[in-house]
Amino acid sequence: MSTLVTGVGLALPGVRSPEDLLGRIEVAGDAVDPAARIGKKGLKYRDRATQLALCCADEALRDAGLFGADGLSVDGETIAVIVASNYGNVDTVCSVVETIAADGAASGISPMDTPNASSNVIASTLAIKYGLRGPNLMICNGATSGLDAVRWANSLIAAHRADRALVLGVEPDNEIVRRLTGADHVIDGAAAIVLEHPAAAAERGAPGRAVVGASVRTAGVRDCLERLSGPERTAPAAWFGPGADEGLDSAVLGPGTPHHELAGVWGEESAVLGVLQCAGAVGWFAGGGAGPVFALAGRDHDDATAGLALLRPEPV
Repeated sequence: MSTLVTGVGLALPGVRSPEDLLGRIEVAGDAVDPAARIGKKGLKYRDRATQLALCCADEALRDAGLFGADGLSVDGETIAVIVASNYGNVDTVCSVVETIAADGAASGISPMDTPNASSNVIASTLAIKYGLRGPNLMICNGATSGLDAVRWANSLIAAHRADRALVLGVEPDNEIVRRLTGADHVIDGAAAIVLEHPAAAAERGAPGRAVVGASVRTAGVRDCLERLSGPERTAPAAWFGPGADEGLDSAVLGPGTPHHELAGVWGEESAVLGVLQCAGAVGWFAGGGAGPVFALAGRDHDDATAGLALLRPEPV
């Protein structure tokens, strides 16, 4: 079964729509201000990653036609939440650990920090905020986390655990994350897509923006491209993935195949990258691009490379 992408949300400097991910991106500008996007209510005492996730989720749910002035337009039990983040609340966790180490007890920890130290705080906050009562998962799986989250969402929908899923990748930029990653800058943003069972989307008249096809997980970029192309050796019309040193000499890629390397545009993107690539594929199709589009996250030196094929939706 192939699920549909029916909504996209982006919370990144210099990007307003999925189409913006295909050209030259001007990152210069102010950081994302969640309060300006969705108002201050519900943001107090939330860590930066959760705040970014809230404004990105709001945009994706509205874009899919699932959330409006009257709240959810479908039963909340039909919507799963899968969030990918490798460093989401690490600043809170480190702060709590440092406080305990300094005081020799937990008495100095602020009660406001305690919920934010939970590994699933981002996914659970989204579920509570929007009344999303389907399966709820956090994916913290390194470079492939974003595409892994899409694969898990697709599996949940195929297994009839949910009719639709909010899939979101988010990473904050702060001193602790930079120290752990060794990066000069981290993305400090979020990307989200809504996946939906075709029958559920048809029932409410929601158009598909992209179709989720095959997903693979391999030990390297070239092998990932080979397996995504399948026995028919289907070449992608465009692809999102690593740069010139990895994959570009693969026989799967035709001469001049458009290549979009989003990695590094905003700094270290970690778990956001795979979801961001899916949003970019939506932009590609919106501009009239053909399919399939391949999305790859994880380089040869990472634990794995995850790959996903996205197909052009049938016209309504």
